[in-house]
Amino acid sequence: MPRPDTRNADHDTARIRRFWDDRGVGYAIVLALLILSYGLCATQPSTDPSPWAFLAMLATVAIVFHVTRARRLVQRVSWVVLSVAGAAAIIATAFGIDGPVLAIPLSAASMIALLVAPGAIIIHQVTRRGLDLEALLAAITAYILVGMFFAFVYNLMSQISPTPMFGEKSLDSLGNQLFFSFTALTTTGYGNLVPVGTGGQAIAIAEGITGQLFLITAVARIMRGASAKRGTPSPA
Repeated sequence: MPRPDTRNADHDTARIRRFWDDRGVGYAIVLALLILSYGLCATQPSTDPSPWAFLAMLATVAIVFHVTRARRLVQRVSWVVLSVAGAAAIIATAFGIDGPVLAIPLSAASMIALLVAPGAIIIHQVTRRGLDLEALLAAITAYILVGMFFAFVYNLMSQISPTPMFGEKSLDSLGNQLFFSFTALTTTGYGNLVPVGTGGQAIAIAEGITGQLFLITAVARIMRGASAKRGTPSPA
């Protein structure tokens, strides 16, 4: 017969496992990491991505994969690309290397991470029914990830383009790119930052359309979940 302390240890292990298997908790952690990543990126005075923000994004992707139970093939391919970029970022930071040699790979890898994560969330949530905290947190998380993804699309364009993204009169920084990305995603349109090139303008239009389609889909998902929840027979 097991000892009391063994039973307590097993109970604690099961409780910890249930905690990490709670997808609502998982999405809350992802949101916290996104806030950290956004803060690290927004404070960048230049267009160079922050290696520490990228490491926070790697942790975000890891938790998203855990919560959504993403396919192993997708995880393996993603981790190969992201791990190489993460190792390069750590090595470059340790040796004091900066400039395009570090900025371009970090920007491209961040873009990949921020594309894979919302894709995994959307695929997972499409098959679910019922309106609950998990569904709401998943929608918010995916929406923020999409906005940050487009920010790094602008960032990568600015890294390889000889002209500033917003012209000579506006500061071209990662913080401004994040701000513009979310104003385009939400179609707020303050007008203080405008891409001067046709490529940037085309991406902004695509982001605005994506943001509207996402909101329509998210509202439809919530309404379907609410209807399914109301239609569920109450237990006898």
